[in-house]
Amino acid sequence: MSVLPLVFTSGWASGINAYAVVLLLGVFGATGLSDEVPASLQRTDVLVVAGVLFLCEVVADKIPYVDSVWDSAHTVIRPVAGAVVAALLAGGSGSLPELAAGAVGGSTALLSHLVKAGTRMAVNTSPEPFSNVALSTAEDLGVAGIVTFAIFHPLVAAVIAGTLLLLGMVVLVLLASRIRRFLRRRAQRREEKRLAGAGSHWPLD
Repeated sequence: MSVLPLVFTSGWASGINAYAVVLLLGVFGATGLSDEVPASLQRTDVLVVAGVLFLCEVVADKIPYVDSVWDSAHTVIRPVAGAVVAALLAGGSGSLPELAAGAVGGSTALLSHLVKAGTRMAVNTSPEPFSNVALSTAEDLGVAGIVTFAIFHPLVAAVIAGTLLLLGMVVLVLLASRIRRFLRRRAQRREEKRLAGAGSHWPLD
């Protein structure tokens, strides 16, 4: 069976939490639950690093505005991780060229990352922090559930991931006004900090 469904699902999940994907796939491979996981993802050092970074993401992803800063820093990391994981999965199976798998995984990860980052910007226009925690927890559980499901039922998991990606893009369009509001607030705060910094250097009479 082609590894393409697993490649697509891992790409979607990497755009939300790349460290969780690497950690989960590595554990599934190391414990013998899946033969699709390449040995490079099962290495102890890879699992340790992925575990530590996953814990950092769990914390940062639940703090208002910190989550958006974290997302900005991962605009490149998540798509690259999605592409690398996809290429490794394809290389281990031999049913899909690695370059094609990397393109699918990377582009899917980029799209899901943009959906996540945009949604977080919209959520951060709300003054309370509970929506951030709830959304982040739902994302963590969703990634864990769908990646696990993909190991045993890759085609169905890919359909679910594709549906969630399309729904996320629709929601992103609907939240466009709130995202613009977040960007205006961030630009305003930066301008206020710049003016405050400039004011502290003015000579006193």
